[in-house]
Amino acid sequence: MKMQNELFFNDATELAQLIRNGDVSPVEVVKAHLDRIEQTNPQVNAIVTLAENALSEAKAAEQAVRSGQPLGPLHGVPFTVKDSIDTAGVMTQRGSPIFRHRMPSQDATSVARMKAAGGILLAKSNLPEFSYWIESDNLLSGRTNNPWDLTRTPGGSSGGESAAIAAGMSPLGLGTDLAISVRGPASQTGITSIKATHGSIPMTGIWPRAPRRFWHVGPMARSVRDIALAFSLLSGPDGQDAFATRAAHPLPDYGVQPRPLRIGWMTGPGFGPVDAEVAAVVKAAAAALQQSGVQVEEVEIAALERDFALDVFNRLHVMEMKPAFAAAVAGREPAEIYKMARTMLSLPDTPLQAYIEAEQAAERIRDGYADYFSRYDALITQVLPTPAHKHGIEQLVIDGQTVDVSWLQAATVPLNVTGLPGIALPFGQSSEGLPINIQITGKWHDEATILAIAARLEALSPVAGLHPRQLTAE
Repeated sequence: MKMQNELFFNDATELAQLIRNGDVSPVEVVKAHLDRIEQTNPQVNAIVTLAENALSEAKAAEQAVRSGQPLGPLHGVPFTVKDSIDTAGVMTQRGSPIFRHRMPSQDATSVARMKAAGGILLAKSNLPEFSYWIESDNLLSGRTNNPWDLTRTPGGSSGGESAAIAAGMSPLGLGTDLAISVRGPASQTGITSIKATHGSIPMTGIWPRAPRRFWHVGPMARSVRDIALAFSLLSGPDGQDAFATRAAHPLPDYGVQPRPLRIGWMTGPGFGPVDAEVAAVVKAAAAALQQSGVQVEEVEIAALERDFALDVFNRLHVMEMKPAFAAAVAGREPAEIYKMARTMLSLPDTPLQAYIEAEQAAERIRDGYADYFSRYDALITQVLPTPAHKHGIEQLVIDGQTVDVSWLQAATVPLNVTGLPGIALPFGQSSEGLPINIQITGKWHDEATILAIAARLEALSPVAGLHPRQLTAE
C-alpha cells in the first residue's frame, strides 16, 4: 500500500488505475486529499466547502472494488468543483453573501457525469463574486492565494480550482470560462486545462449562463491525459443546453501515430504586449515541436490586428451580462455586494450601433481564424502576457508598456469570441520560479489534434511534474 502522503500528487488516471488494481483503496485516496486540504488550505484558501459524504462514498466505492462490480473510469477518484456549479446537497454559494447557504437539489450536468464515471465529489472551490473577475476574491469566503507564492493570485474566475489542484488538494476539477477562466488560472498555477469548442460540454446547472454563447465549462488537472479523459466523459448533449448538440468526444488514442502536422506559433501582434520570459517560453515550445519532427513556423493573423478581441468582447458581453447581475442584487443591502458586481453594474450600456459593429468584428475574427486553419492544424501562443501577479493590482507593466490588468485576457478571449478550443499547458518558469504556460488552439471540434499536440509537448516540457515547493514539505 502507498502511504497517503504519496497519493495527493498522483494524477487522476494513475489513482484510478491504483484503485482498480487494488494497490490503494478509495478511502485511502479520499483521506489523503482531505488531509492535504487540512494541511494547506489555511494558507491557500482554495476550498470553501467540503462534501460531507465524500468518505461514505469512498467506503461504498471500496466495497464495489472488493465485490468485483463494474468500475467506471474515475471509480473512487476524488474531484473538486468551482462554487458556481450546482452540486446536489452541497452548498453552491457563487462567491456572494447573496447566495449564502444556497443548497441545490440537483447536480449540474457536468457534475452528474463525473459522478457517473465513478468520481467522488470532494469539495467546492473559491471564485470571484458571481464568477466575474480575473482574481478569486469575494465577501463570502475571501481571497485565494497562489500556492507558488502566497502574495500572488492564482487567477480567476476558476482560481480556487487551479490553486487546489496545484497544491495537491485535488487531482481533478471543474471550472468555467467566460474569457480566461480555466486557462488563465491554469497558467498562473502551472496546471493543465481545456476550454473545448463552445457547446461541447453542457452548461446546465451553472450560473451565470448569460451570455451563454461565451461561457464554457472545462476540466482542470495536472496532466493532459486527465483533461482528455474528463473531456470525453463531460462532452455531448444533455437535452437541456441547446448549444450542446454535438455527439460526445471519444477518448483519444495516444498510441496512434498522428498525421503530419503543420503548426504556427505567435506571441503577437494582436494580443498586446507580452513579457520577454513568456515570449521565450512560447518560442521554446515551438522549437521543441520542430525538433521532434513537426513542421512549425512563426505566423501572424491579420484579423487579430484589425479587431482587438478583448475590446470586441467587452462591447458584447456587458450588454448581455448586466441584466443577470442586476436581478441577483435587486433589493439587497449594499454590504452584500462586492466590487465585481458593482463594477459590472456601473459600466455604461453599449450603444446599439457599437454593439452591431462589435458583432461584425467578432465575425471578422472568426473568419480570420477560419482562414488560418485552412492552412494550419494548430496555433501555439501564450496564455497570459505575464506570470502570476501580486494580489489586488489594477495595472500591469509588460515589456515597458502600462496596461489595465484586464489585458491579461488578450490571448485567451479570442477563443471565447470565436468558440475555438484551447489547452493551457505548463512549459516553463519565470526567473522568480513562477509557472509559465502555453496555449494550444485548434480547429472547431478538433480537440483530438490539440490533445495529441499537448501530450507531445507535455513529454518535452522542462517543467513537467513540478509542484509548488513551499507546500510540499512534510
